[in-house]
Amino acid sequence: MHPELQRTPHMAKQGAVDELLQRIAQDFENLPRQLQNVASYLERERANIMVQRINEIAAGCDVHPSAVVRFAQRFGYSGFTQMQAVFRNDYTDAVTPARSYQQRIRRVIAEGEGNLPASQMALRFIDANRTGLDELAKTFNAKQFDAAVDMLAKAENIYVVAVRRTFSIASYIVYALQHTAKRVHLVSGLGGMYREQIRSIGKNDVLIAISYPPYGKETLYCSRVAHQHKAKVLAITDSALGALGREAHVTLLVQESSAFAFRALTSTICLCQALFVALAYKLELKVEETIHPGEYDD
Repeated sequence: MHPELQRTPHMAKQGAVDELLQRIAQDFENLPRQLQNVASYLERERANIMVQRINEIAAGCDVHPSAVVRFAQRFGYSGFTQMQAVFRNDYTDAVTPARSYQQRIRRVIAEGEGNLPASQMALRFIDANRTGLDELAKTFNAKQFDAAVDMLAKAENIYVVAVRRTFSIASYIVYALQHTAKRVHLVSGLGGMYREQIRSIGKNDVLIAISYPPYGKETLYCSRVAHQHKAKVLAITDSALGALGREAHVTLLVQESSAFAFRALTSTICLCQALFVALAYKLELKVEETIHPGEYDD
């Protein structure tokens, strides 16, 4: 298990909800049925947990309130109130990103990390990214990756959507895929036109959706439209239980590393590069099979 996931949730200073959901995903099959209900509800209603009372959550899970308390305690909290506070803090960071970044920098300084030379900070980031890549290799799911490549190879059109910090990855993979013969579309939302850009997706197409908690509402919207239009969805995310991965046809999981409370993108971009290379190789093999048989026959 990644060292970050071994910490108790209330010790995490950033991405605590992400860490909790990752740990839940890893332990989900071992949970009693009532606690599985709580786990699914937390994932589905993560944006509302901070304002809900324990009785409301219990009713939504169809369990007794004591089950919610047992769930919190199982994952390292003293009770429901402490777990709810983590959801509240996560929401505050999500809706005030500029302030969140400033708070994270100040937190680094308060913890004495600010005395590090800039070069040492750079090396810390490099080490964190190296750790993330090692974790990606250890948890790599070959079956899901092969299924993703096969799905893309059969697609008539490939749509790609990601927002905010993952938008650069969407832009890259569209650039790379445009070097194949596939018709590739970046759902950029330029001018607020997500609906217009995704509306033409059809049953023979694939949507590549990239998102991590708190999930981009635009990405989730595009995923829903793809399902409605009978298209396939390839999710690149951190949890198969998450709002994006739960209903995807194929899910590639990535647990990004972090340093100084800032999450990297190295593992995600590496996975996307590998996806493109594998697809290009597969498509080129198909071309070779079409051209070469009988080419040199007398």
